[in-house]
Amino acid sequence: MHAQAIAADIDAYLEGDFGSFPALISHWGREHASTIALDDGDIRLTWAELADQVERLAARLCADGLERGQAVAILGTSNVAYALVFLAAIRAGGCAAPLTTSASADQLAAMAADSGAMHLFIDAAKSAELGSLRLPVERQIALEELADYMAPPGSRADAIEPDGDDPFNIIYSSGTTGTPKGIIHSHAMRWRQMAYRAAQNYGAGSRTITSTPLYSNTTMAVFLPSLFSGGSVSIMGKFDAEKWLMRASSEGATHTMLVPVQYRRLLQHPQFDDYDLSAMRLKYCTSAPFPADLKAEALARFPGGLIEIYGMTEGGLVCLLVAHEHPDKLHTVGQPAPGHQLKVIDEAGVELPPGGAGELVGRSPTMMTGYKNQPEKTAEGYWYDPADNSRWQRMGDIGRIDADGFVELVGRTKDVIISGGFNIYPVDLEQILLADPRVAEAAVVGAPSDQWGETPVGFVVAAPGTMLDATVLEDVRSIANAKLGKTQRLSALHAIDEMPRSHIGKLLKTELRDLLAARG
Repeated sequence: MHAQAIAADIDAYLEGDFGSFPALISHWGREHASTIALDDGDIRLTWAELADQVERLAARLCADGLERGQAVAILGTSNVAYALVFLAAIRAGGCAAPLTTSASADQLAAMAADSGAMHLFIDAAKSAELGSLRLPVERQIALEELADYMAPPGSRADAIEPDGDDPFNIIYSSGTTGTPKGIIHSHAMRWRQMAYRAAQNYGAGSRTITSTPLYSNTTMAVFLPSLFSGGSVSIMGKFDAEKWLMRASSEGATHTMLVPVQYRRLLQHPQFDDYDLSAMRLKYCTSAPFPADLKAEALARFPGGLIEIYGMTEGGLVCLLVAHEHPDKLHTVGQPAPGHQLKVIDEAGVELPPGGAGELVGRSPTMMTGYKNQPEKTAEGYWYDPADNSRWQRMGDIGRIDADGFVELVGRTKDVIISGGFNIYPVDLEQILLADPRVAEAAVVGAPSDQWGETPVGFVVAAPGTMLDATVLEDVRSIANAKLGKTQRLSALHAIDEMPRSHIGKLLKTELRDLLAARG
């Protein structure tokens, strides 16, 4: 049924209410047999090779006893082998469970147990790092030995038609404390999220370059739609500005996903303007705040359109800022995507009018199934509208909506500083600090205060060619405080060499608070 529908009209199939991702892989394996599907710099697979190896891996997983909906865990640096296992797990009727490489050994063991995986595919580097520790799975397979694990050439897995409620993947959150939560995405959610984007923005001629990890939903936002539209994906295991520029130029990349710190490093590269990036059609950004000045520089110097995606791995709400169409809205994260709804509510759950700052809640067809094995945490993430009892996802952010319907973020709900009974939003202070030409990056956190409960403390990274000694820091702080309200003023300002960030560029304010506590 799927094969006939796809062959008749691929665009209509992708824009349909629901379809089969494995059927798409099979389709492109036939239609684009000799064109490149995956390339990591060491291994290149044509579409025919990709489809064949996905089938052989799926057949072996099924022969091993993989049950429908059961997780297949993957741990290691992103490459072609990693991508094959991800796709084969889904083809076999299972669920891909990529584990966070930056997690501690205890966290990895907890994630593997939580996922319920029978198989763990792990690369040599991560295996060596774990040493004698063996994660709680029945079978552990080296990613470097994937070819030996596959079923014999010509093997095919049994036909499986996915149901919308079947789990597609488990993405583990990037929490900085405790065990990350396993976010379950269903086939139906992924279809609504990725197939539509594939039909609208990609196509069989697309060439996408990824440089963020495949365990991240950030990467999935371009990896999946590019493949499902029959394009090709060039996978970088680790980001390097010069290597990225070389690959994007030589391969004629048309699409990419970059986090803000990667945009900054690329644009600061001394030879950036010498590379031919003219094939680039669309660039995306997500996962961390994207400063307006950096967006403006990317629009001015980096070929192709620029789309910022605001949202959570959990789903709920996606906002899109098509920056090249709205250059006057670069201070925002755009407007809710089609079919997505947004409310701004106060602490009592009352909806605020445009311009009022409050907690963002959203609902859409792309909401997670829930956190695996954590119904209490799942429930905590929801807000129910008292008017009709509809379920909304708490986005974890404070924001406001302007008169044109664009969303401006003010801060994270957990990062709001309450000083003397007043709410202080760190982003307001950070923007003032960033206006100083001596400051390249800024972050503000709350420090305990006997007098006020909490008081704002800033951290800054010096702009190139600037020394932030004690005298200069005090001058920066004084100028900033002169522009701030009395309750907002910074009680201290510290210089650091670089901001602590996760592997996908998220600022880790928890580490800044720890640093503050260590300094006394």
